[in-house]
Amino acid sequence: MMKGTIGIFEGDFIGPEIMKEAVKILEAIENKFGHAFEKVYLEASGPAFEKYGTHLPRSSLSMAGKCDAILKGPFGGPPEQLHHPKWSRVEQDAILPLRKHFGLHTNLRETKTIDSLLHLSPLKEDVIKDVDILIVRELISGIYFGEKKERMVDGEREFSDVEAYRESEIRRVAVNAFEFARRRRRKVTLVGKSNVLKSSVLWREVVGDIHQSYRDIVYEYMHVDHASMQLIINPGQFDVILTSNLFGDILSDEASVIPGSIGLHPSASLGDTGFGLYEPIHGSAPGIANRNMANPISAILCVALMLRYSFQLEEEASHIEKSVIGTLDAGYRTQDLFTRRDDPGKLLGTREMGDTIKEFLMKG
Repeated sequence: MMKGTIGIFEGDFIGPEIMKEAVKILEAIENKFGHAFEKVYLEASGPAFEKYGTHLPRSSLSMAGKCDAILKGPFGGPPEQLHHPKWSRVEQDAILPLRKHFGLHTNLRETKTIDSLLHLSPLKEDVIKDVDILIVRELISGIYFGEKKERMVDGEREFSDVEAYRESEIRRVAVNAFEFARRRRRKVTLVGKSNVLKSSVLWREVVGDIHQSYRDIVYEYMHVDHASMQLIINPGQFDVILTSNLFGDILSDEASVIPGSIGLHPSASLGDTGFGLYEPIHGSAPGIANRNMANPISAILCVALMLRYSFQLEEEASHIEKSVIGTLDAGYRTQDLFTRRDDPGKLLGTREMGDTIKEFLMKG
C-alpha cells in the first residue's frame, strides 16, 4: 500500500474540468490497488491574483513543498485579455517560479503515436507509425531565466535576453537523458545551434564528455533548424532528444502535432528527488470552458507519469496508459479527436471520457 500527499493546482478555464477527471482516475487506482493519497488543493494563477493580488501566493508554495508530487492544470487567460493584470504575467509570476522554486530542472515530454488515431495527424501514416520520442528539456535556466535588459540606443528602444548555461546545469539534465535512453532504445540526440551560439558549444562539450560514460548509447548532434525539419519528415529516427529550455519549448510543441491532438500529451518536471510537477502541455482553452468538451486525456496521463516517477508505481501507471489506449481503440472520442469516419454514438464529453477510461481501468 502506497501513501502520499498530492498537491493539486486545478488551473484556469478547462483546468478544473480536466483535473476532476484526472482525480477520478487517481481514485480508481487507489481503489483498485489499495493505495491512499491525500489531495491538497492549492491556489494560483488568475483566481489567486483576484484574491491575493499575486499569481502564486506564498501559502501555496509552502503547502506544495509539503506534498510528494504536484498535479497542475493549465494556467492562463483569454488572448484578448493578455494585458489585463489578472493574466499578463502568469507565466513569469507563477509557472516559471514554480519550476525554479522546486529545482525542477528536467522536463519530460513524450510524443507517441496511437494506431487508432494515425489518421488525425497532418503527416502521412507511414511516416508516423510507431513514433515514440522523449524530449528531455532543461527547464530552469537558459534564456527564460537569463538577464533581461531594456535600454535606449540612438533614440530607440533595445531589449535583450541573455542565454546562459553553467556546466553543472547541462550535466544534470544530460545524465538524466542518457539514463532514460538506457531504458528505451539507447539513442540520444543533442539539439543546439553551436555554429552560432556559444552556449550551444558548451552543451556539445559537456554532453560529449558525459557520453564517454554511456558508450552503450548511440549519441548524435543536430542543429535545431535541421532537427525541426527532421521531426516532420522522419520523426521515427528519434528516441531521446536532449536540448535547452528555449529549443525544448519549441520542439516539444512541434512534436505534439504528430499524434494529431495536443490534448493527448502530459509532461513531467523533475528535480533531484522524487518530487515532481505533472501538467498537460496545452493551454487553458477559454473558448470551450464549462461546455464539457475538453479532452481530459492529457491530465489523466499526467497521473500515470506521477505514479511512475514520483511513486515508482510502474504497474499502476501502465494500467492507466493501457486504459486510455483501450478506450481510443474502442472508438471513443472527444470533440478534438472526432472525424466523419468515427461513430457519432461514441462522441464523448469531458466527464464521459473520464468515466469510460475509468471503466476500462477497473476491468483491466
